[in-house]
Amino acid sequence: MQLENQRISYGTQIMNTKTHKPKNSTLKALLKKLSDKQAVIGIVGLGYVGQPLALRYSEIGYKVLGFDLDESKVQELNSGHSSIEHIQDARIAEALGNGFEATTDFSRIAEADGIMLCVPTPLNKYREPDLSFVTDTCDQIADHLRTGQVVALESTTYPGTTKEEVLPRLEKHGLKVGEDLFAVYSPEREDPANPEYTTNTIPKVVGGHSNACLKAGLALYEQAIDKLVPVSSTETAEMTKLLENIHRAVNIGLVNEMKVVADRMGIDIFEVIDAAATKPFGFTPYYPGPGLGGHCIPIDPFYLTWKAREYGINTRFIELAGEVNTAMPEYVFGKLASALNERRKAVRDSKIMVLGIAYKKNVDDMRESPAVTLMELIRDNGGDLSYSDPHVPTFPTMREHFFELSSVDLTPEVLAEYDAVILATNHDAFDYELIRKHAKLLIDTRGKYRTSEGHIVRA
Repeated sequence: MQLENQRISYGTQIMNTKTHKPKNSTLKALLKKLSDKQAVIGIVGLGYVGQPLALRYSEIGYKVLGFDLDESKVQELNSGHSSIEHIQDARIAEALGNGFEATTDFSRIAEADGIMLCVPTPLNKYREPDLSFVTDTCDQIADHLRTGQVVALESTTYPGTTKEEVLPRLEKHGLKVGEDLFAVYSPEREDPANPEYTTNTIPKVVGGHSNACLKAGLALYEQAIDKLVPVSSTETAEMTKLLENIHRAVNIGLVNEMKVVADRMGIDIFEVIDAAATKPFGFTPYYPGPGLGGHCIPIDPFYLTWKAREYGINTRFIELAGEVNTAMPEYVFGKLASALNERRKAVRDSKIMVLGIAYKKNVDDMRESPAVTLMELIRDNGGDLSYSDPHVPTFPTMREHFFELSSVDLTPEVLAEYDAVILATNHDAFDYELIRKHAKLLIDTRGKYRTSEGHIVRA
């Protein structure tokens, strides 16, 4: 009870910062600019996280500068178009009318009062954190920082990144964090194509390097986000983001393993989950699939396992879930190969169609998509590969994957040409009855088909 009271007391103290007069004149001036919407907002990284943030701040009356190294993306945005499917061009045009600019000129960081870093944090080939995008960005902006700015890191990372990697770079020219400028960590919580939650309606966790930093961070976000969740440190905020995504990764790993067991026993795991979900307490349904995708859930657990080793801790539970999820594309491939074998065919030279290659339904986001790993397994084993995805008309340029393919339109005649069709991502735009009727062999990884038909194989 005492600890809970401390939490309530701390949260009340922070959320009442509007009524407290800051002692630091630099902080006071920054808070006023942010409150009066006279501040310039700088968004570094104009991808799936940065663009929605930029649009939100522009819509509520701030001058917004967007920074990116990709000249083509900058030109595209400045011409009024976004290549991200769920961001309408009309919103870009409106932002441009409100003064939004995209630029590759990082010297203009000096113009911004609030700076948000929304850059990738992938894993390297050894499944270790690759912070090069964060550190390179900090090095790039450090030469242009000035007194009176607040810098917020939004990229998912391990606890200690802000203090150990970001702060020394921000201070390398003599500015003092907490006095001259302010640093916070506030993890992104985007869920593309989810109509129930938008940038402003998703509660935002904010952790500051100091109390002054936290006040600056809350002022930065409070106009744009409906609910803020202040925490006691940047490390706490960093760990919060990891817990959110590790929670999902572990539970999906569990249900993926249950799928394999249930399949061996001849039990429909989707029927089991639906039945279990009728329990009104103590159970949250998670559904299996061909693996994990997206920019967070497949990656974040490995950030914590890497950092935990520094403290002599082996996160066996988390790593096991990661192994289960990583192995799912091979499991699906095995089901495909077995089903073709039963029909006296091999994967080699068979015509195989993958339906849906984005990492989740109704988006065009390809990051860490398990469908891509599955496609590579089919290609490397000699399959004649095609794909159909209404959200990904042409296979995009990716750092580690390459296919010279475009999406195939589905018709009865086209479906009948293929020896096997694999449902990898269950987009709403697919005509599932058409697919069921005309596919010779249908490998269902998403539980879309519940009837027992000879040509449908659950995977």
